[in-house]
Amino acid sequence: MFTIGDFARYGRVSPRMLRHYDAIGLLRPDRTDPATGYRFYGAAQLARLNRIIALKDLGFTLQQVGAVLDEQVGPEELRGMLRLRRAELAEAVAAATARLAQVEARLRSIESEGHMPADDVVIKTVPAVRVAELTGTAASYEPQDIGPVIGPLYENLFPLLEGAGIRPTGPGIARYEDAPQDSPGGEGGSGGGAIVVHAGVTVSAPVGPVGDTGVEVVELPPFEAATIVHRGAMDDVLPTAQTLAHWLDAHGYRSTGYAREVTLECPPDRDEWVTELQEPVAKV
Repeated sequence: MFTIGDFARYGRVSPRMLRHYDAIGLLRPDRTDPATGYRFYGAAQLARLNRIIALKDLGFTLQQVGAVLDEQVGPEELRGMLRLRRAELAEAVAAATARLAQVEARLRSIESEGHMPADDVVIKTVPAVRVAELTGTAASYEPQDIGPVIGPLYENLFPLLEGAGIRPTGPGIARYEDAPQDSPGGEGGSGGGAIVVHAGVTVSAPVGPVGDTGVEVVELPPFEAATIVHRGAMDDVLPTAQTLAHWLDAHGYRSTGYAREVTLECPPDRDEWVTELQEPVAKV
C-alpha cells in the first residue's frame, strides 16, 4: 500500500488532485484509516489513474472520464481516442495558423494606410486568352473559404490536362464570380454569398469540354483592367488588393467585377510567388 504522497509521486500527479478525485468518486483510495483519515492506495490503482489523466488530457471533462471508465475502456480504445484527438488538434492548429496569417495581412494593410505608392497600378487592356479550367464553389470570398477550394482544383487540373495530352502555354489564371442566386449561400450578384471559383491555365486547345474530366476550355474576352503585382503568398494578398482599391477610388475608376489572379512566378516557396491582379474597371 502507498500513502497518498507516494502514490501521487508514482502517478506524477499532486495529492490535492487525488483528494479531488476521491471527493467526486472518480478514484477512491484502496483504504482509508478510520482514525486518522489517511488515504492509502494500491499499485493496481495506477492503471485507473493513468486512464483518468489520459482521458482528461484528451479534453474530456471529469464527468465524461467517469462515464468512459465505467465502460471499461481498453488500451486500443484509448489509442483510437488519441488519434482522433490528435487529428482534431492538428486541424485546430492549422485553422488558428491561417487565422493569424489573415490577421497579419490585415495589420499590414492597416500599417500601409497613407503610404500608397503612386506607380503600383497600371491601367491596360487585357487581351483575350484561352484557358482550361476546373470550377468549384466556395462559401464566400474570404481567404479561409477560397483556399480550400482553389488548392484542390489546381492539384487536379494539371494531371487531368497531362492525361488529355494538353500542355499549358502560359500562366495560371484564377477568376471568380458570384454564384447564381439559387446556389446554396448565393445572393445573386451581391458578393455576400457563395463564390464560383475558376482555377485555370493558359492553353491553345480547342474550346469545349475536355472529355469527361470536368475540365472546360473557354475563351476569355479582352477587358479594361487596373493591374497591380502582388509578391508573396496569396494568403497575404489583402494589402495589395486594398492598395488597388484606394488607387481606383483616388483616380475615378470603379470595379466591375472580381480581380483575376495571373500567376507570373510560382516557385515551391509560396512567399516568393509573383501574381498580377487584373481587376475589370470602368471610368466613373
